[in-house]
Amino acid sequence: MQRFRRLRKNETIRSMMRETRLHPADFIYPIFVIEGENIKNPVASMPGVFQYSIDRLGEIMEEVKASGISGVLLFGIPACKDEMGSQAYARDGITQRAVAYIKKNYPDIYCIVDVCLCEYTSHGHCGVVKDGKILNDETLPLLSAMSVTLAEAGADMIAPSDMMDGRVAAIREALDENGFTDIPIMAYSAKFASTYYGPFRDAAHSAPGFGDRKSYQMDFANGQEALREIYSDIQEGADVVMVKPGLAYLDVLKEAAMTVSLPLAVYNVSGEYSMVKAAAANGWIDERRIVTENLTAMKRAGAKIIITYHALDMAKWLAESNIPRE
Repeated sequence: MQRFRRLRKNETIRSMMRETRLHPADFIYPIFVIEGENIKNPVASMPGVFQYSIDRLGEIMEEVKASGISGVLLFGIPACKDEMGSQAYARDGITQRAVAYIKKNYPDIYCIVDVCLCEYTSHGHCGVVKDGKILNDETLPLLSAMSVTLAEAGADMIAPSDMMDGRVAAIREALDENGFTDIPIMAYSAKFASTYYGPFRDAAHSAPGFGDRKSYQMDFANGQEALREIYSDIQEGADVVMVKPGLAYLDVLKEAAMTVSLPLAVYNVSGEYSMVKAAAANGWIDERRIVTENLTAMKRAGAKIIITYHALDMAKWLAESNIPRE
């Protein structure tokens, strides 16, 4: 008889046999930056997550620095929104100034910036709207302009999340034409139209003012289409491709990992985070253990980069677990 339990007898042998290990360098921490001064607003639907004005951004950046995680993913919340999302690509926009602050004060922390119009438009959609329709090709120049101004501000990586067709190629061309050939693109390639985004839209003030995003974000029933989206973004010049959300789409992540040679990212999104927080607050689950299990599953499925609101906590727990035994 094959006795698998021989290699599970105690923690020492289990640790020796462990195939997948988490490390702080696996993690990217999302941060919401809001216009104004002396602001640290708690996000009601995301316990432990805040909106920061730039003058208080150092508070969370110090935590990021001490944690040993790889970097941050920035989302900007402007004071004024308009139909064209003009603050998204303004050189003095909230996100551009936040990037400049981070790269001046924390140059060693990798700074990724989300590229999308939804936080900046008065209608809350990710592209230009005309007669109730979200226009694809008319949106591409705006996303390209946003990418260039963020690169000028010092961003280390551009991460388009809008799901417009052709946006990776358009952004790559714009970056290259403006001398930013070394700035990589992490494409939100398989981004599904998901209910898991609800708390994020609370945090980023980005809920659509009408309709939904199903005409440009993916149908959650479609796995093969997700792979086609990933392959298309690779052909257009993406350096990293992403699956979003995480937990309900590990099958897509795993299949992509088996067929794609580029690094894969996964976004452990707001709804996944908030469900864990709510259950833990009620004493129904052990937060540390379930977060460790969830993030390990994402890495096991093939993610090289895990974007998660649990990043700082997980880094702390990993440090505690690595304390040498006497």
